[in-house]
Amino acid sequence: MRALLEGIARGAEGFVELRYHARTTRRISVRNGDLEESSSVRLTGVGVRALVDGTFGFASTSDLSEAGIRKALAAAQGAAKTAARAKREKIVRLAEGALAVGTFPVPTDDPLENHPLEEKLNLVLSLDAHVRNGAKEIVSSSVMFSEFEDEKVIVTSDGASAQLFDSKPDIRVIAIAERDGDQTMGFSSVGVTGGWAELLGRRAPEELAESAVRRAVDQLSAPYPEGGSSVVVLNPELVGILTHEAIGHTVEADLVLGGAVTADKIGHRVASDLVTLCDSGRSEHLPHAVGSLPFDDEGIIADRTVIIEEGILRSYLHNRETAARFGVEPTGNGRAFTYSDPPIIRMRNTYIEPGDTPPEELIGGIEAGYYLSGLGMSGQADSNAEFMFGVREARRITGGKIGELVRGVTISGNAFQVLQSVDAVGDDFAWENGSGYCGKGQPAKVDAGGPHIRCTLTIGGRQG
Repeated sequence: MRALLEGIARGAEGFVELRYHARTTRRISVRNGDLEESSSVRLTGVGVRALVDGTFGFASTSDLSEAGIRKALAAAQGAAKTAARAKREKIVRLAEGALAVGTFPVPTDDPLENHPLEEKLNLVLSLDAHVRNGAKEIVSSSVMFSEFEDEKVIVTSDGASAQLFDSKPDIRVIAIAERDGDQTMGFSSVGVTGGWAELLGRRAPEELAESAVRRAVDQLSAPYPEGGSSVVVLNPELVGILTHEAIGHTVEADLVLGGAVTADKIGHRVASDLVTLCDSGRSEHLPHAVGSLPFDDEGIIADRTVIIEEGILRSYLHNRETAARFGVEPTGNGRAFTYSDPPIIRMRNTYIEPGDTPPEELIGGIEAGYYLSGLGMSGQADSNAEFMFGVREARRITGGKIGELVRGVTISGNAFQVLQSVDAVGDDFAWENGSGYCGKGQPAKVDAGGPHIRCTLTIGGRQG
């Protein structure tokens, strides 16, 4: 396929980008001991973009013959010509960047394909049973295993020619507890880039079940917090959520051009000087982050981008088109979910760099505040960096010690103001957000994380 795409690209007029993508997706879902889904879906095709008269045209095909791909190329070129007549702002050029060449394998010695469906089904069934038997208060359980295995070939007429093999499995566990008509939920999950050993090695399956049960049951006896501004310590999972949802989207260059709060802020202070925030196609600090990719879907090497350096905004996230408009190099953030999707600007692994303070010292420095862990089942953020998230688990900090669990906690504020309030950054690090998808017109597998941080934000709750 790579040789075929190279031949088509060589003979094409103008700039073209050819992307072969074969994906196998498997899902197993069990609820309350009953199998709800066991499915395997394979999609294969080629997506084509052509730049004509300063405008991109896109087409895709599941016909993998040379004739079928050439037909899609002609359709993309025709779409570009038609759209160019009505487009006011033309693409003058595409930014040059480091183009990927070569073959990039899955980072595992234990591929998913070596483990049969029966083994994966037994794992899900055993986890569901573990949840249901975890406590007398548990009234409902749900466990889902999903994976996808990818092969991609990206060829561009200006020199990219690379093949990628990838796999990303995850497990999600939900426990519902009830007492006297009051219901609470516990959730835990894990996801990786890699194979079976990497998935089970990140967090033991039994630990996933037990933590979901504990979170659900413990909340039944927990009071609600008092609302108001508070000093808090965020765990790496919640740091990742804040970093991705409330900061990361505001620095995607297409949203910047659309009027995000970060427009014209390059070189300005937007955070405490303790904060360095990055997005990378590599799995920095720890292996197997879910957003890892060696190159993006434009064929650009997916390197590390420093977005905020010691509190100063240094970069947006770019594809080749926006990089040219801003006069910078592309950052390798052009991503497409399937062959039938055109690449758009997406994050990869977004995180805050670790600092030099042990997490126990972050907590020990608080007389009265909260220790907050994980994202609840609700949350939103906008292009002004305003956010509101539910918190999965919250505990009071009193006299420098973690204590009483509280329930129903939400946090809110402006993410940049929160980052400006950071007065300590932990020396630890974790990737904690790899089990879900980011939505922005099309899904994307991403990860986010960082160290513990201490900051100030608004706690929402109610008396109960």
